[in-house]
Amino acid sequence: MKQKILQYAYLMRLHKPIGTLLLLWPTLWALFLASDGHPPLLYLFVFSFGTLLMRSAGCAVNDFADRDFDKHVKRTEQRPLTSGKISTKETLLVAAFLALISFLLVLQLNRLTVQLSFAALAIAIIYPFTKRFFAMPQAVLGIAFGFGIPMAYAAVLSEVPWQAWLMLLGNIAWAIAYDTAYAMVDRDDDILIGIKTSAITFGSYEVLAIMLNYAIFFLIMGFLAWSYALNAWFWLGWAGAVACAIYHYTLVRTRDRMKCFAAFNHNNWLGAVLFAGVAVALATR
Repeated sequence: MKQKILQYAYLMRLHKPIGTLLLLWPTLWALFLASDGHPPLLYLFVFSFGTLLMRSAGCAVNDFADRDFDKHVKRTEQRPLTSGKISTKETLLVAAFLALISFLLVLQLNRLTVQLSFAALAIAIIYPFTKRFFAMPQAVLGIAFGFGIPMAYAAVLSEVPWQAWLMLLGNIAWAIAYDTAYAMVDRDDDILIGIKTSAITFGSYEVLAIMLNYAIFFLIMGFLAWSYALNAWFWLGWAGAVACAIYHYTLVRTRDRMKCFAAFNHNNWLGAVLFAGVAVALATR
């Protein structure tokens, strides 16, 4: 039983929190901006714990979708499902259970947020399968990882203003940037097994594409900060996040697998620094 629980934890990627954090930071940006820096504790709990649950459910769905591909990729060949340590049925039950708990959490919020949660679930389920036919699945990932943005606005304001959709657009650009770096790690394997990724689509221009998407992201976040009249503390955090992106450039331009993976992981700090800028700017109005 202990080994089985451990495999479930691996399935949920509890040993790799980076995915949860990349989901959490955009949600917190939105939650703090929508509430003028004073989000209710209930909302903080629901969105933080819900982020963990839905990312874990998404990992289970992803492993189900990729079960026949993961065995051919060195980095993923030992994942619980593709290696036979847990069954397909167990994987789907774990995903369903986590999604159910997430839904029970969302029920503590208003009707609009509950309605948006169905769209969030649908996108989370669809994303893993887009790698079979869509040249830019990272864009779908950006929607899935950013859908906490309109949900956070909906929870606080009972509506989804234009700022939320613009921030979601920015998050799509950010996701394309960091997940292209991630896709560069597996590019050779993905070409062999026929999976589509932005790293393959961009080809030799993948580094340029990463930096252009970072630029779009920072321009959008800067415009949103201007629209909210955030003070210099935000811009300090924004500058720190830009410095992170420049550091990522020094890693991905080498096209070395481990350095590209390091760039992907370091995006947690980019999101955290930007959140610190938002939170402190709102607290010092």
